[in-house]
Amino acid sequence: MTTEVVQVIQDLAVVLLAAALVSALFRRLGLPTMIGFILAGIVLGPYTPPGSFLIHPDILNLLAQIGIVFLFMFLGMEYPISRLRSVGFMGFLIASTESLSTFAAGFVIGTGLGLSTFNSLFLGLAVSVTSSIVLLSVFEELGILREETARLVMAVTVIEDVIVISTLGVLQSVASTGSLSAVATALSLGLVIAFIAGTLIVGSRILPRLVTAVAGYGRKDLFLLTVLAIGFGLSVLSSLIGISVAAGAFFAGVMVAESKAQAIANEAVTPLKELFGAIFFVSIGALMQVELLPTYIVVIGAFLGVSLGMKFIVTYLVARNRQLPPLAARRAAAAMAGPRGELSLVVAKGGADVSATSSFVLPVVGVITLISSIATPFLVQLAWRPVRSQSA
Repeated sequence: MTTEVVQVIQDLAVVLLAAALVSALFRRLGLPTMIGFILAGIVLGPYTPPGSFLIHPDILNLLAQIGIVFLFMFLGMEYPISRLRSVGFMGFLIASTESLSTFAAGFVIGTGLGLSTFNSLFLGLAVSVTSSIVLLSVFEELGILREETARLVMAVTVIEDVIVISTLGVLQSVASTGSLSAVATALSLGLVIAFIAGTLIVGSRILPRLVTAVAGYGRKDLFLLTVLAIGFGLSVLSSLIGISVAAGAFFAGVMVAESKAQAIANEAVTPLKELFGAIFFVSIGALMQVELLPTYIVVIGAFLGVSLGMKFIVTYLVARNRQLPPLAARRAAAAMAGPRGELSLVVAKGGADVSATSSFVLPVVGVITLISSIATPFLVQLAWRPVRSQSA
């Protein structure tokens, strides 16, 4: 075994040991483990004194790309087409309005601060998405997941994820051409719509039946390989036509969720998602050039403020316009204003992957994600306090 191979194995051992330790610690503290993984990556990475604990962080970056596929395939597996349809008009209206408004506001703030067009676009998109995973864990911990407003919020995050994943595909496609012309944007948008439509119309007639048929053989190895082949196959296809691998992975998960073997697929894929998800978040931390952060304190404050303010205000106004009671509207707005998360980091890394963004974008989004995720449990608990005190 060559020295380089041993060094890569050593890096993985360091990363997995650190991930295991912070996972245990942060679960005990009641905080999202994602935060611990990112902080561990910052400590292990080359940009934090006294130096890198990792010999080949570039290999870790490659494994992180695989982590993106697992994360978004697993996310898609939670949302079969029937669940997407059940969100309803209110969920779609809130999600599209608040996410696109925050995206636009972020772009305006970025350009107003003198940032480049693509830095502003990717930053705006990154702060426009609320973390469904962080909110899910917070709702479960507080025992309010089945409450009507909490269910509405989770439904809104489903549509928001689809909107942001699709928009990321457009941005990456446009950024690859280096032009923000109307023609390039329209072509990229057309590719994304065609891919989603093709997957949902054609893929839904073939792939769920295939997954169900393979599950019928009763062989776990064959079943897992088939599910992974679908996930990576659609990820490669989406990449080949110029959109994000996250989009391909997400809709591959949707196709698997349409099968009669969804529960089996969840059980089979979960360990791999946990493994590569941890590697992804640790690698995100390791890639953050934290020494740049003092220069961008104003940028961090501006984007954090605009994302919290815009999402709260727009969500509240749309919810009230749809006749949601004031208390429920405030709760929904507070929850949606809360955490940035895994998809925010994927957006930031997506900009870096196509060389569209500067090196400060990833650490800026990382800090915004950390601050907002830590604040979310307190924000949600405050918003739901009246009901909790009445029921006590």
